[in-house]
Amino acid sequence: MPTQTEIDDADRQAREWRFSDPAPLIIGSDAHRDAACLMFRETFNPYRPSVIDWPKLDPDELKRLTSLPIWDIAVSTEDKASARMNAYGDTATDPAWREAILRNGWEERRHREVLANLVTSYGIALQPQPPDTLPADPEWGYLVTGYSECIDSFFAFGLFELARRSGYFPTALVETFEPVIQEEARHILLFANWLAWHRKRLNAWRRVRFELRVARAWIFLAWERVGLAAGMDQPDNNFTMNGSQAVSNTDISPLDLMAICLRENDRRFAGYDSRLLRPTTTPALARYAVRMGELYRRGRALMFKRDFQARQ
Repeated sequence: MPTQTEIDDADRQAREWRFSDPAPLIIGSDAHRDAACLMFRETFNPYRPSVIDWPKLDPDELKRLTSLPIWDIAVSTEDKASARMNAYGDTATDPAWREAILRNGWEERRHREVLANLVTSYGIALQPQPPDTLPADPEWGYLVTGYSECIDSFFAFGLFELARRSGYFPTALVETFEPVIQEEARHILLFANWLAWHRKRLNAWRRVRFELRVARAWIFLAWERVGLAAGMDQPDNNFTMNGSQAVSNTDISPLDLMAICLRENDRRFAGYDSRLLRPTTTPALARYAVRMGELYRRGRALMFKRDFQARQ
């Protein structure tokens, strides 16, 4: 069993990292690759799922936990992510990226073990899941998995903070999951920098082909998440957007949840070298939605004020 000091040191090292070379990082350069891959290796948190001490819950707390509609999807998603990252890592020709992506796949497998231990400890029954079929193209599988994690992690950051604030679940249980949530920030940080590095290394024709593939991945994920894939056996991803009701007993609007997600997203990446690229698409869309929502609220308030004054 690690000591508390060792646990605290590992947790700090997983959140704070600076590249030793002070020179500007040129996207697509060997130094950019080295920085991203070193970050991932040196921020590794050696926690072991087998020694996690799951806190005892009272009946009401246990009911809240077991009633969350996420456990089947969560375990299945981690299985799928691990397999697809390993499949792409096995094909990577650059040794540094190969090591980092395979480590990422291993960490996804560890997330699956954490969840498996949790559901066993609290008696959560899982439905049998059909075996996942790996895509014939490993790069496509990695792209979809990476972008999916960027979307889901952004909202998970906010939902996790909402659960912490609300006290709806015991503090000990929330803190137990903290290393897993921070690890997701490392995962999407690695993906964002691999994506930028990979783009820069492609010639013009291959770059066009790659961007079309990226667009296809976003369309695929949007189709999946809004439930438009009628007749397709896709998991229900609605929990990402309305999960606030399951982790808190307070009413919060989607825009207020997005504002929390944005703050948490910035906080979780703050400790890593600022020269490394962060995922941008989901935060940018959320910022736009929050701005439009604020403008709408101000407009409604102004209209109400004018209407009230006109009646005086």
